[in-house]
Amino acid sequence: MNSILVVDDEADMRFAVKEALGRKGYSIDLAEDGREALRKINGKGYGMVISDMQMPGLGGMDVLRGVKKAAPHVPVLLITAFGTIQKAVEAVKEGAVDFILKPFTLEALESTVEKAFRRSGELASFESKGKSMLTRDASMERVVAMASVAASSDATVLISGESGTGKELLARFIHARGPRQENPFVAVNCASIPEGLLESELFGHEKGAFTGAVNQRLGKFEQADTGTILLDEISEMDLKLQAKLLRVIQEKEVERLGGKVAVPLDIRIIATTNRDMKKEVREGRFREDLFYRLNIFPLTLPPLRERGTDIVYLAESFMNKFAGKYSRRLEDISKEAVEYILGCEWRGNIREMENAIERAVLLSQGTTLELESLIVGEDREEREQPSGTSERVNNMTISEMEKGLICRTLDDVEGNRTKAAELLGISVRTLRNKLKEYGQNLPG
Repeated sequence: MNSILVVDDEADMRFAVKEALGRKGYSIDLAEDGREALRKINGKGYGMVISDMQMPGLGGMDVLRGVKKAAPHVPVLLITAFGTIQKAVEAVKEGAVDFILKPFTLEALESTVEKAFRRSGELASFESKGKSMLTRDASMERVVAMASVAASSDATVLISGESGTGKELLARFIHARGPRQENPFVAVNCASIPEGLLESELFGHEKGAFTGAVNQRLGKFEQADTGTILLDEISEMDLKLQAKLLRVIQEKEVERLGGKVAVPLDIRIIATTNRDMKKEVREGRFREDLFYRLNIFPLTLPPLRERGTDIVYLAESFMNKFAGKYSRRLEDISKEAVEYILGCEWRGNIREMENAIERAVLLSQGTTLELESLIVGEDREEREQPSGTSERVNNMTISEMEKGLICRTLDDVEGNRTKAAELLGISVRTLRNKLKEYGQNLPG
């Protein structure tokens, strides 16, 4: 839909925008203030609203909120002469698709409008693009919209959220939609690399820099040059290394261990954390100056339990994904299974649900994913089960269903116990103990 409502209290600006966008084939309607705009929104469908931020009476933020209430899927582009990153973030948090600063050329406006329409279309089809952050939840859609705005700049982004919420996936989304999308994306998990090795991993080293350094090695920063580096779980980094990282960010150069010459960098930094970073700063575990360097564009992913409209949608999406992968004939989820899914706490968030649904699909018979397929597994035994769930379902005990699931999983991975344990969401040791408990010479 190419109809646009332009809202501005200055007549010259309204008509200049109308003439410029009209030449591009858009159908333009005008409103001279926020009240008129909201009346028109309620009476006609628009493809976009462009509103000045500063107007007497109802300003641009009021227009934005009114549009999002009356027509949530209509993109809103805000114009201001007093813009900062902070104001842009505030506007996007409220649901704006983008932000443009006065003074601007009409060519820049045309380009921004085209990009905003394109971005709005991307958000509408976000769930269909391969391994994507599936969502229909309003809070998640706002985060994705903010990430899209962040992607168009080189600003450092700090993504916060519990484990399993999709922080790395959001970082890859930002990289893939930014100006560096054709250049490297290098991820470093700061929690998984031993403290003594992380400095060399990040900054590289020269031959002979330390015992065992038999060759020169480029660090992750140099590998990511011209692209994006993701510092995953940045809050796990040692304070001494934080100081060196701060210098790299400030100077835009890196010096290898044992090196004497600084190497210039052209790089974008995205960091993630599952902790409260302000608390980490207050308690002396994270440098305040580094936090503010990283926190230029903050994004927070909500936990799954706060994404009410997404829970069943995600479960159905995962069921369809794994039914195709494992050639199951599943078509829907039973009412009892849905109630169970909605009642779970999902402390491991998306990752936990995906693993649980994969196990359930592997165990399922027939065309409906039933409750008994979901409640199998030792991680479910500590949960409070929905009322009516018993130890024996369809004349099969939990132990029998667990055994059946393990046998089927081992069969699917041709006896590879490491892969089977990964799919089952348990350790190889636990799998080995289960096999010993069954007293059978199962595959592997």
